[in-house]
Amino acid sequence: MEGARYLIVNADDFGIGPATSKSILELASAGLITSTVLLVNSPHAEEAVRRWRQMGRIVELGWHPCLTLDRPLLPPGQVPSLVDKKGRFHRLGQFLRRLSTARIQSCEMEAELTAQHGRFQELVGNPPSVVNSHHHVQVFPPISRVLLRILGRQNPLPYVRRIQEPWRMIAKISGARAKRLFLSHFGAGDAARQRRRAFPGNDWLMGITNPPCVARPSFLTRWIAKVPGKVVELTCHPGHWDPTLIDRDCKTGDGQLLRRVQEMHLLRDPRFREAVREAGFVMVSPAALVDQKFHGQIDAA
Repeated sequence: MEGARYLIVNADDFGIGPATSKSILELASAGLITSTVLLVNSPHAEEAVRRWRQMGRIVELGWHPCLTLDRPLLPPGQVPSLVDKKGRFHRLGQFLRRLSTARIQSCEMEAELTAQHGRFQELVGNPPSVVNSHHHVQVFPPISRVLLRILGRQNPLPYVRRIQEPWRMIAKISGARAKRLFLSHFGAGDAARQRRRAFPGNDWLMGITNPPCVARPSFLTRWIAKVPGKVVELTCHPGHWDPTLIDRDCKTGDGQLLRRVQEMHLLRDPRFREAVREAGFVMVSPAALVDQKFHGQIDAA
């Protein structure tokens, strides 16, 4: 393995909807993803875990902390700053506006995320070995600190996504550049906090974009051919057409449902595996990466 580069291919949003979870398990069965992360507060989470067990736990299953989709696990009265009048989490835009004006209470975030962490263990039977947040909200300092405090109680520490992209990659690869600049700017602080606390993670992240870019056949292959780093994570959101996501995670006609279908086809395209090989990557699960790190076989990211 000397000289190898390591690629984690993580499918976000396991459990968000039945067809999405089905697609992720199919990709795992074909060896096209190395991990996925569970939305424990989704109404479809328990069924997704049941299917995962029936298929022999074929992929590493981690936790996808969520503060911007569906309802909290705790009663709304216990987390009033996190929910709207109907008791649902605020949508991402409203959540960020409230966070930026100090209307989100850190103690409520910690209580809800602690409940989600506990629920993950109830459903799966063990603490999560890989963690990344829904809508990347972990990049914001209050959430980053709360989440790392919760995860810091685990032994060993889980692999946590570092939401950073090299500036030259943002310049070279089109699609959602403003969003990527924003996330990399805030992600640098989160990554620094992770390193100080010795959380294992990736050097760089790729795959953040907008729906039109995913329609291009070369989308994944050009990312893989150009990304630097010893340990790289590809974040993806594959899925079959899943109408249960409408008015929860997307709107009719906004392109997000089709994007998931297109990402699924890109991962199945033989050119994806070929690009991985040509870039010198070995696909590896986060748990295997952490195990190699602690045994001194690779330099820590």
